Amino acid sequence: MGNAVNSGRPGRRAGAAVLAALVAGLMPAQAARAGGPPLPVQIVTVHQSADLRRFTLTGEIAARHMLTASFADSGRIVALPVSEGDHVAKGAVLARLDSVQQEQALLSAKAALSSAGANARKAREDADRQDGLLERGATTRSARDAAADQLRAAEAGVAQAQADLDRARKALADTELRAPAEATVIGKMAELGQVVGAAQPVLRLALGQQYDAIFQLPEAVPATLDVHPTQVTLSPVGRPDETVVGLPRLISPLVDPAQGTVKVTVGMPSLPKGMHIGDPVVGTVVLRDPPRVMLPWSAITATASGPAVWIVDPGTRAVSLRQVQILRYETGRIVLSGGLKDGQQVVGLGASLLYPGRIVRGVGEK
Repeated sequence: MGNAVNSGRPGRRAGAAVLAALVAGLMPAQAARAGGPPLPVQIVTVHQSADLRRFTLTGEIAARHMLTASFADSGRIVALPVSEGDHVAKGAVLARLDSVQQEQALLSAKAALSSAGANARKAREDADRQDGLLERGATTRSARDAAADQLRAAEAGVAQAQADLDRARKALADTELRAPAEATVIGKMAELGQVVGAAQPVLRLALGQQYDAIFQLPEAVPATLDVHPTQVTLSPVGRPDETVVGLPRLISPLVDPAQGTVKVTVGMPSLPKGMHIGDPVVGTVVLRDPPRVMLPWSAITATASGPAVWIVDPGTRAVSLRQVQILRYETGRIVLSGGLKDGQQVVGLGASLLYPGRIVRGVGEK
């Protein structure tokens, strides 16, 4: 005779109470084996039902595109007009460095360009005059060539001065940190008056209006999401009625070695009202599989050949063992992948008291 599987799941106390009531009215085991009255048990009629699995986890809202903003050069921050959570437009000034040196360098570069331009104009006049004198035979060719060389040198000086001016303008512009696109400030890594180095992070920005919900799921769940086209219902914590529907956008191929979880990114079409980046979000997934036979955990009996259940013959009410295949265990029930057909009758509570051929009746039957 097989032994009942003690699953320890919710419903055990209720099942034990019913079983105690059943056993209280039984005859001694010797009389039962000798052909006593039918044993009252719980009888379950087998039928397939929708195999729905519901998962609910809490994740975090994150921006899909993020940027760490920094200055190209070092300096002291003299302006930092934004705070965490601020929305900024494209081109808005986020921070500014002390720009005294850059402004002076720009003035010097402008003066140098003006001087180079004056030298170039004088050189051009000299070259033009030498060309005219050479045509009249009033000068030598070498003098004309020397004037042409001076003109080329002066023009090169103008180009150099223009390049210096462009660099000075860029250096001055680099003292201002501007938003490259519409963004939200989600982190400050520097403070007003602080001296920062080149490329040192100053602000963290979330670009645009695209958002994701990030979840850390048990290892087995993402494999199921790969097979099932799944929608994820997202809602704020404590406000389950305010929902948006997202789709899994990215499932990490790696398992976190510390937590044993897999990172799943769910794309959000919009943010629920009142929610911001970094807020917790509840995600609910309902997986729909083909209909399966589901039995209470108390119906399963362990045998040498594996799990089995007691089948009730509808005519004689005698029981016999039937091997079954278990797909998975759930709270309060067991999902089968094979072994039973619709309409068959299976013993639920009371299975541990049976043996092949034992006559039973359902609780409440006469």
